[in-house]
Amino acid sequence: MTAQFPEPSPRPVPTEALRASHDDREAVVEQLRDAAAEGRIDFDELDARLERALTAKTHGELALLTADLPPTHSSSAAESLPPLVLKGGISGASRGPGRWEVPGHVVAHGGVGGVSLDFTRVECRLAEVVVEAYGETSGVTVVIPDGWGVDTGGIDPGFGGLTDRTTPDRLPGTPLIRLTGSGGIGGVVVRHPSKRERRKLGTS
Repeated sequence: MTAQFPEPSPRPVPTEALRASHDDREAVVEQLRDAAAEGRIDFDELDARLERALTAKTHGELALLTADLPPTHSSSAAESLPPLVLKGGISGASRGPGRWEVPGHVVAHGGVGGVSLDFTRVECRLAEVVVEAYGETSGVTVVIPDGWGVDTGGIDPGFGGLTDRTTPDRLPGTPLIRLTGSGGIGGVVVRHPSKRERRKLGTS
């Protein structure tokens, strides 16, 4: 008998329904083990949650397992990191896609070449990351994973403006990107991954 698959839908898939990766599951497993070591959950509950984490299919299933847990102590190490400063200069500058250590404060100057800041493959344990973005001539683009939140209240749009293409459905336990700075001439864009980027991430 031929397996039946649902017809592709033109509507965006809800964030909680996005498929989880091996790295997503491993991050939750690590957080659960830290919580047990701190006495937040007992070992029977740890075993039950670990089993569910290792068999979770979606981001929503994983989020339920850590919704009642605070960020782990590894967040304090990230908070102590010096600010990351990116300057577009003539050739532009970028951080990501890929794994990189996220500090609590990032400063991006678009300059002439522009700056791209991509959080889609990072493992960030911080509750909040301040991104100080100055669009200047060529702009700053910030890409955040589905499920992360963004606060754009601290941005002065300037001539280039602020473009926010993110969705409001932030998942429990995910970071908040707090944008400050100004759009300048080039503007500031914050968005989730594009279709092409999702294909590379294996989420579409």
